Amino acid sequence: MMPIDVLIVDDHELVRRGLKLMFRPYKDINVVGEAAEGMTAIQEAIRTTPDVVLLDVTMPNGFDGFMTAKALAEEVPTAKVILLTMHDEELYIKRALELGVPGYLSKNSDPGQLVDGIKQVMDGKRYYATSLSESFIEKMALQKTDTVLTRRESEIVRLTALGYGNIEIGEKLGISPKTVENHKGRVMQKLQLKHRHELVQFALKNRLIDYDR
Repeated sequence: MMPIDVLIVDDHELVRRGLKLMFRPYKDINVVGEAAEGMTAIQEAIRTTPDVVLLDVTMPNGFDGFMTAKALAEEVPTAKVILLTMHDEELYIKRALELGVPGYLSKNSDPGQLVDGIKQVMDGKRYYATSLSESFIEKMALQKTDTVLTRRESEIVRLTALGYGNIEIGEKLGISPKTVENHKGRVMQKLQLKHRHELVQFALKNRLIDYDR
């Protein structure tokens, strides 16, 4: 089994160093890079294409973890985000769910729990280790009303609805067909759709198609 590539993002050097030391005994976890703030994190994620990004919520320069997670979904859709934070409030957890973030853990988590969270997220599962019960988190996830699509995801849905294939969409947006496919898969997951033709219905319902453009 290939090791899981992890990017660590936290504005405190001691935290980053501690996490790297913590992962050292785990041969199936490979730290590929680190960043101290959101914009650098995005650049590092593009450069290293990690499987998982461990992301602090509170960061400097006006670009917090939620904004970074949203940008990562647009620029590196294959990377799975785990928010690693001291915030355990319902408001923060709800925002993470709205953004489709698959992992949310406390910085006080022990190494085994953090590694387990990384593996669970890699398996396509949601892993939220918070003071809120799993049933309450599930209820919030089902009740979320504002499924957030990034600008790029919305554009891909629009172009798909207009009949363009992955290669054509990739050429228009300057990305690879594989990246287009990854975006589509994420959109399908966010919108809880099973069939591609439902994307067209979503585009029509939400007025993403403008034939005059």
